[in-house]
Amino acid sequence: MKRGVLALAVLGAVGAGGAVIVQQNNAAAVAREPSAAAAPAQAQAPAPVAAPMITMPDFSVIAERNGPAVVNISVTGSTKTSYDGPQGRGRDPFGDDPMSEFFRRFQGPRGGERPAPTQGVGSGFIISADGIILTNAHVVRDASEVTVKMTDRREYRAKVLGSDPKTDVAVLKIDAKNLPVVPLGRISDLKVGAWVLAIGSPFGLESTVTAGVVSAKGRSLGPEDSYVPFIQTDVAVNPGNSGGPLFNTRGEVIGINSQIYSQTGGYQGLSFAIPIDVAVKIKDQIVATGKVAHAKLGVMVQEVNQSFADSFNLATPEGALVANVEPGGPADKVGLKAGDVIRKVNGQKIVASGDLPAIVGLAMPGDKVTLEVWRQGKAIELSGKLGNAADKVADAARADDGASSKVKLGLQLRPLDPLERRQSGIASGLLIEGAGGAAAYAGVQPGDVLLSVNGRAVNTIEQVRDVMAKSEKSVALLIQRGDDKIFIPVRIG
Repeated sequence: MKRGVLALAVLGAVGAGGAVIVQQNNAAAVAREPSAAAAPAQAQAPAPVAAPMITMPDFSVIAERNGPAVVNISVTGSTKTSYDGPQGRGRDPFGDDPMSEFFRRFQGPRGGERPAPTQGVGSGFIISADGIILTNAHVVRDASEVTVKMTDRREYRAKVLGSDPKTDVAVLKIDAKNLPVVPLGRISDLKVGAWVLAIGSPFGLESTVTAGVVSAKGRSLGPEDSYVPFIQTDVAVNPGNSGGPLFNTRGEVIGINSQIYSQTGGYQGLSFAIPIDVAVKIKDQIVATGKVAHAKLGVMVQEVNQSFADSFNLATPEGALVANVEPGGPADKVGLKAGDVIRKVNGQKIVASGDLPAIVGLAMPGDKVTLEVWRQGKAIELSGKLGNAADKVADAARADDGASSKVKLGLQLRPLDPLERRQSGIASGLLIEGAGGAAAYAGVQPGDVLLSVNGRAVNTIEQVRDVMAKSEKSVALLIQRGDDKIFIPVRIG
């Protein structure tokens, strides 16, 4: 006799219309023999509850309806390649052509740079019936001629209305009317785990359809792509898919396929798309003015990890830690300081440091900004205006003054002398002459200049000791190393 058997059954079957039916049973006791010893009032096992039916989207409907609005883009152009004569044959644009010596004799001097023809393919999609097309900026970079090919084999010469390398969005225009268009969706409706579909021309294979799921939203890929909160998917995307649309299950475009993570040059399970709301903002500027402007705050930020959260008494390791403030820039005028942690921008929560440039960079220069900032253990609010990312602010000159000793951190410190301050342009701080213990383990090096501890500027060893006496688990050191300012968390508890 078996009693209390735990059963977990997953059943996959094809139902009507090709739907996959998934059923899961977590109930106890599949079958139980009656027992005379059983108490009459014994509670019965709960009845098995079937999981809701899961249906796969019909991708063929999306492909049939929206495929005609997805185009193949071929590009010709030129780029400069180096050539240093017969000894540098490896970089010779004429290579091993048997006529190469003939061409070399009539192509000027043997050294320098020469134009070399380039060709490329990509994808795009039509968003207005009069011929406005969205694609990637890198697809049409250095293009002298752009050709758009429709699924019905019609071809058009396209004009590049404008492109924005910061977001990798470009806008094309072809001379045609009554063209098929794709509907645009909303990123706010997109959820992680949702099915998505890509259509494009990988390796020049036109109208290729691939599908997958959304792996993550708001993904930051580093400083060069800091303006874009990418959609990460596992859709198979390869060279030639660039610029093509990413559809949701309603057949709406929610992104432009832009990048893949690859160690081979081909698809390895990670692909990234530019959110369509970002692309539309860029498109609107290009259509209206032919160029794109991005706002800036004028700060350099770092990720807030657990050590920094402990150092700054933050409940959670979230926000953007300000490592450096551009003198005379918007952040300086707003009142931001190194050591501040930006938690919200205009009410939008900053979880990772990459969220900040993505929000600010898509705003317009001159827009008002309200920042919720964590400073020395309490929240404050700062307001001001954003600047223009194209503006450059000259560094301001500085000066100040400043015994030598050892601190609990394992550092040998002394104030900068007047000559060092003049040569480095650093107004105040303590020169690190030696580093050992916890500080050295964290990455502090001799020659660094200690500017602040836990966000408080330090000019004397006594000030460092004072902050250290109030710290338990870790401290955040703001270090000047060469031209860079970085925060280094040091675990002391």
